[in-house]
Amino acid sequence: MMKSSLSAVSAICLGLFALIGTASEAAAAAKCMKGDRKPPFTIGWADIYSVPTWMKETQGTIEKEVDELKKQGLVSKLVVTDARGDANTQIQQIQSMIDSNVDAIILIAGSSSAPGRVIADACAKGIAVINFDSLVDTDQVTAKINTDSEQWGASAAKFLIDAIGGKGKILVLNGPAGISVSDDRRKGAEPVLKANPNVTILAETNTAYNVAPAQEAVTNLLFAHPDIEGILSLGGALSAGSVLAFDKQGRTQVPITGENARQFLELWKAKNLKAWATMQPNWLGAFATYVAVQALTGKDVPAFVKIPLPIIDNSNLDQYLAKAKDFPADGYIYSPYDQKLFDELLAQK
Repeated sequence: MMKSSLSAVSAICLGLFALIGTASEAAAAAKCMKGDRKPPFTIGWADIYSVPTWMKETQGTIEKEVDELKKQGLVSKLVVTDARGDANTQIQQIQSMIDSNVDAIILIAGSSSAPGRVIADACAKGIAVINFDSLVDTDQVTAKINTDSEQWGASAAKFLIDAIGGKGKILVLNGPAGISVSDDRRKGAEPVLKANPNVTILAETNTAYNVAPAQEAVTNLLFAHPDIEGILSLGGALSAGSVLAFDKQGRTQVPITGENARQFLELWKAKNLKAWATMQPNWLGAFATYVAVQALTGKDVPAFVKIPLPIIDNSNLDQYLAKAKDFPADGYIYSPYDQKLFDELLAQK
């Protein structure tokens, strides 16, 4: 009888252990997660630099999402660092977040390779690491989130080549070298350009994603090249800078590609440009924060979430401009977002 009772108790205990084990596994479904972190969570935002308006708007979406998650009792604090464009500084700031045992790190990387060790350390300690926009090489993160930058570059190049009739002399405007989104957009454009040998690249430049340095760079190129027929711009502020440079030199505008920068879209409308644009939604920051909390609360999340690239052309330009007043004059007019959109993105296979 005693033996039977012990057996019964053992069976119950084994069952409980099995249930506990299952629950623990469920609570640690996403990569880096150990299931031992409880809300309210501390979120770390490792910003590579805060000066560009795109980054300010992105941080705004993160802060808005954190406020919403605070109301739900899921987040208690947002820790913000600014590496001011220095990848080594960003590594040190991430290490400080690990040392203070934040629950999640939201990251736009200043280098694709340099922060690999420190990110792996965070993952090993059960910290959710959500990397978006500029990605790292390592897979020791909970999730990566991005649009397809190579598709961006390929689509932009295809539009421009079609717009100039398959032949002509162009300038190529890139973002900073070494930033993955900039390098990947250029990489995506390359095979399209190579497939069109009648298109000649007169010059190419890398500048920060701000209007002033882009305008200065294009102004210098205009002096050297009087016969430019198209601008392959792989960033919105770069496009606005280019249009302003053409205007200042009294030059006729040429077909141009770009991004959802308000100034560029307004110049496009005002000058009736032959143009095309797409968008890296600023709400990627809010989405990354949401994904981090989903992972911390035991939800499974995909290792990579691909965000569709919208197309802005003459058919929907006015729809974007109708929302312009809601965004800074030097900002980016991004599409609306909500939790329903976030859940749909997480559910995609």
